[in-house]
This record gives sequence, structure tokens and C-alpha cells, in this order.
Amino acid sequence: MTGTPALVDSLPPMEVAARLPRLVAALEPAGCDALLVSSLENIRYLTGFSGSAALLLVRGAGVLLCTDGRYRDQARLELEAAGVDAEVHVGLAASQLEAVRHGLGPARRLGVEAAAVSWAEVRRLQSILEGIVLVPTAGLVETLRMVKDEGEVARIEAACAIADVALAQTKEMLLSGCSEVAFSAELDHEMLRRGASAPSFATIVASGPNAALPHARPSGRIVGRGELVVVDFGATVDGYHSDMTRTLCVGEPADGLDAVVEAVLAAQRAGVRAVVAGAAAAAVDAACRESLEAAGYLEAFTHSTGHGVGLEIHEAPRLAAESADILPADSVVTVEPGVYLPGRGGARIEDTVVVTDRGARLLTKSTKDYTL
Repeated sequence: MTGTPALVDSLPPMEVAARLPRLVAALEPAGCDALLVSSLENIRYLTGFSGSAALLLVRGAGVLLCTDGRYRDQARLELEAAGVDAEVHVGLAASQLEAVRHGLGPARRLGVEAAAVSWAEVRRLQSILEGIVLVPTAGLVETLRMVKDEGEVARIEAACAIADVALAQTKEMLLSGCSEVAFSAELDHEMLRRGASAPSFATIVASGPNAALPHARPSGRIVGRGELVVVDFGATVDGYHSDMTRTLCVGEPADGLDAVVEAVLAAQRAGVRAVVAGAAAAAVDAACRESLEAAGYLEAFTHSTGHGVGLEIHEAPRLAAESADILPADSVVTVEPGVYLPGRGGARIEDTVVVTDRGARLLTKSTKDYTL
């Protein structure tokens, strides 16, 4: 399932067929004659294939997609739709590896995705590919994925729009004294009803003291007046994700918690202002931290500022103090500072933005007014 067909059909096409030549050009500098792609997200990016089991062999002489009988027809249809010319081998795991061995031809240095294969899988490859040198690689496809084409941005933007409308349609449910889990379920249902194929991740609804836990799971706790409610959620459209967090409150925040939200809002604005093509990802993180430090809440900001969004909800670039990433134009990232006060509550504000030469273009447009 990719989402409502009418929605997907209305979006600009993606430039899938142009991606494989860029990857082939990166093989020799990486010390490889060929690359065995194991990450399903990377396989989808390179070929359009969306199944749950596959291997992709990429070399200058051709491309081989291996999958099992469940995807015999789907694989060929999706590759054809994406304009990708590749051989498709259908068989069980042993048959697939034998097809890879045969498909290598004269190649003797095979790159493997170090982050996507286990030691057991490496040992199995070594036993089958006798005489082949396995070269661990990192980020060959992920680096390409950082820069989105028009079709990719359109899918992320459509997912953001679904999430925006879903929150607007459901947030007043919090006024009725509902539980966290009930509101989470309603929000997820509304996103599906409006065309999402799935939520981007397990929706977070955290109220009162639970809001001090950055990744709290929705519980049966009833949302009370004056409490902050952190709602972190997203929609998926044609494999691409959105990610947004809003902090809400039923009535006026109690116990001075309005100062917490205002500090996070200011930090988030500072982070968004720092987003521009060519900026260091660490500089965006620093902008948020400097703002929170001035407000006296730096020690309560316990995670990094953001991350890339696309076929995965967390992908490159990473916006963190220790990140060495530089933000390229047409990448899509989040900016999401937060403050967490154990026993009292917390706040997080997050937008998904496109990086441009002129700054950040917001894709998530829900109001940041927090009082219901």
C-alpha cells in the first residue's frame, strides 16, 4: 500500500531511473567493482521496488534485482513503472545468492552496505562468493538520498498536508477528557482516512508528567486541564514520510509551564532561521541550544535538534552538535528542540522543512498556538 492512488497519481513523477548511474559513478572511488544493496529503502530509492525482501546487485555492466516468489509480478511492474532497466531473478535465498555470484562476472571487489548486513550475512557471502573481496561501504546510496528531486519533495509535502489537516480535525477531542491512547488512535485514523498509507511511526501522545519523556508511548492516562500534551506524529505517502510535533494544552498551562512552551517556540524559530543550503548541521543545533541556554533550559534539552526525512523517518543529514554534515539544497530535515522537566511535563515543537539557498521552506504548517 502506497497511499490513495488518486493522490499519488496527482503528484509529480520521481527521477528514479537517473539514480543508478550516479551510484555506478561512485563505485570506483569507493574501491568497488560492484555493490550489493541490502537496505530495502535504498533498493526502493534506486529501482522503485517496494517489496519486503530483495537484494540488488549494481555494477557498470548491468543491474540485477533478486527477490522471492511473492513479488514475481510486482517487481517487474514497479521497475517498469520507474523506467529502470534491470534483470529480475526470482527464487529462494540460496538461488538469489547464486544469481548474485553469476551476475558479478569479472568483478572481484564487491561492496556491501556495512550498516545493513549482519556478520552472519557477511560470513554467508564469503562462503558463496569464493575469490571475491568484500568491501564494507558506508553511505554510498544514503548520500544520494539526501538531495530530493521534485517528486520526492511533493510526496513529503503531501504527507505533511495530511498530518496538518488530521491534527486540525482531531485536536479538540482533547477538550473532552480523552485518554492519550484514544487520541492517538483517532489521529492515526484521520491520517489514513485522508490518504496516508500508514502513520510514519508510532504516534506519540504524552500528557502531564508523561510529556517529560521524549518518546513516551500513549497510555490510558486521561488528559487534564492545564497540562502540556506533546503530540509527535506523521503520515506516509508513496513510501515518503512526514514528521511534526506540536505541544498543546487544555486551557491555560498550569505551574508556569507556559514559559517552557514559549522557550521551546523561540528555540525552534532560531533553529529554522539557521537552516540554509551550505550551513553546517551542527550550527542549526547550536542555534537551538543557544536560545534555550538564554532561557535557562539548556540542561533540559536532552536530544539532538533534528534529522533528515524521506523514505526513512530518520535519515541523513543529522542535525546534532557532533554532526559533520553540511545541509545541501533540496534536502528535507526536521527542527525539533524540546524541554523536559521530570515530574512536571515537557514541550517539543517540530517542523519538517526543505533546505533552500534562501533558507527553510516549511512543509508542516499547523499552527503553533498551544491553548485549546
